[in-house]
Amino acid sequence: MRVIAGDARGRPLKAPRGLRTRPTSDLLRGAIFSMLASMGVNPQRVLDLYAGTGALGIEALSRGAACADFVERNAVACAVIRENLERTGFSGRGRVHCIPAERAFGSLTPPYALVFLDPPYAGSGVEKIFEALAQSTLLGAQTTLVYEYGRRTAPPVSIGPLTLVKTRIHGDSGVSFYRRSDPEASVHGGHTDDKRDLCRPL
Repeated sequence: MRVIAGDARGRPLKAPRGLRTRPTSDLLRGAIFSMLASMGVNPQRVLDLYAGTGALGIEALSRGAACADFVERNAVACAVIRENLERTGFSGRGRVHCIPAERAFGSLTPPYALVFLDPPYAGSGVEKIFEALAQSTLLGAQTTLVYEYGRRTAPPVSIGPLTLVKTRIHGDSGVSFYRRSDPEASVHGGHTDDKRDLCRPL
């Protein structure tokens, strides 16, 4: 597993040993970012929920995102995410929150232009996360959410203000893209000339 494109292209990413993590494969990750590019998504602030290895958020940083927050409940996986951020040179632009996803919203600074939601395929409680997202301020005027799931799972038609716009099946995985568009907003997540403004410490 490695970073596919951008500043850290080709750099290897570590995965936890002995844990039931399911890193998004290089092939699927490449497909996800190709679809995001075709949709014109150029995010500055990224949220990676159920981050696992952090591969999705790190790929976004490599491709130009200013800042990414990684939410992962397992302490070993959190350590791996920090190591992967160091390996890729993004430690200063990535923040790891080692807490369950359902408890993370109060610790995060909204809004996010891009949200990755990649829960365990056989897990439960995703509906609660959807409800929490819908009621939170994490979703900005032009947020795009990417939801990855087992191919036999039926993705919801909407998540709060977000509406399903595209679904793709890759092997055993399904990926659905949700968007909320605000005609008065002209940028994704607030562009700025100084990335430090977007990544200031919590």
